[in-house]
Amino acid sequence: MGSFWHPFSDMSAVERGGDFVIARGEGACVFDADGNRYLDATAGLWFTNIGHGRAELAEAAATQMRTIAAYSSFGDYATQPTLDLAERLAGIAPVPGSKVFFTSGGSDSIDTAAKLARRYWVEMGKPEKTMVIGRQKAYHGMHYAGTALGGIPGNTEGYGVLVPDTATVAWDDVEDLRATVERVGADHVAAFFCEPVIGAGGVYPPPVDYLAGVRKLCTEMDVLFVADEVITGFGRIGGSWFASTKYGLEPDMVTCAKGLTSGYLPMGAVLVAPKVAEPFYRPEGGVWLRHGYTYSGHATAAAVALANLDVIEREGLLDEALRLEKTLADELGPLVELDAVVEVRCGTGALAAVQLADPAAATACAKELRAHGVATRAVGAGGVQVSPAFVMTDEQVGDLAGAISAVLTR
Repeated sequence: MGSFWHPFSDMSAVERGGDFVIARGEGACVFDADGNRYLDATAGLWFTNIGHGRAELAEAAATQMRTIAAYSSFGDYATQPTLDLAERLAGIAPVPGSKVFFTSGGSDSIDTAAKLARRYWVEMGKPEKTMVIGRQKAYHGMHYAGTALGGIPGNTEGYGVLVPDTATVAWDDVEDLRATVERVGADHVAAFFCEPVIGAGGVYPPPVDYLAGVRKLCTEMDVLFVADEVITGFGRIGGSWFASTKYGLEPDMVTCAKGLTSGYLPMGAVLVAPKVAEPFYRPEGGVWLRHGYTYSGHATAAAVALANLDVIEREGLLDEALRLEKTLADELGPLVELDAVVEVRCGTGALAAVQLADPAAATACAKELRAHGVATRAVGAGGVQVSPAFVMTDEQVGDLAGAISAVLTR
């Protein structure tokens, strides 16, 4: 029996079947310990936007580590890569003039945004605005606030009430959000958290006019709008750095991680619009945000993030993700004709899910796909996840679709 406790796993099943050890990666593929090659259908876990094996990111990390690997950014301390990355992110943020608060990952970013939303209203003289609202099917990480905000029932079972002032609304109904805010009272609601495309809940694109509708509603009812772009950020939406830009959302905060470094090192951020940052930046001072992490603005992670953004820009990978949007639809769409498939959800960048008629079969399907040279996983309630690196070719997408078809036909 091994010592490693896998996240999101039935460890008795892992113990019976053994670990599936990924030994190395190259481009849109990974290789196991025996040298077998697999198309990486999930880009690690939605994050390897630029593909595996990029030596220049390793070199950026090594160069920075030889200088100073990391240092605290509390108070007035900073390292130059951290400052440079903050300016770079402010330059591509959906709202001009945004401030950048660094975290260690997506779950950190969500908890930071939730705390910051409440603290903002205290500074604005409305401390009673504490309620935070999420959506059904939503996934916002697994820290306390994110777990409470999530809309996947299995992820909250067995933990009790984590954050009392939370509510969940329908994932696709603007009026349900309105009714909830009116029931609670807008003067008690701090923020609404929204994935532009629901990710871990099953890859659900936004219904027509939904995002514009909830954004307008939040403005009308004086509720902060937080775009959770941990998955969709840094190009995965296709054609833009952020879904918020693509859909014109102008969010009060954007939570991000994953594609910021393409997973080469753990790092996240919250992009804070000027409206929300203003109370903390007033010239008279005296307002402390007593929140942060040991590795907020980690120098080596920042250096790697800068190199990652360089690759995305230099190779036009935002447009490549847009190419994949069409290719995924063309290659995966016909799978809906199979008896085993009820829906193929795609059309929003390099994101798709093949929904099985028998949801319980998804995990077994994902494992069987390994024998056909594909590494993926079950997502949502019975979907098969497809979220490749932006460097995956059209031919490779065709091979991936063919493998799924072969397994589901059997």
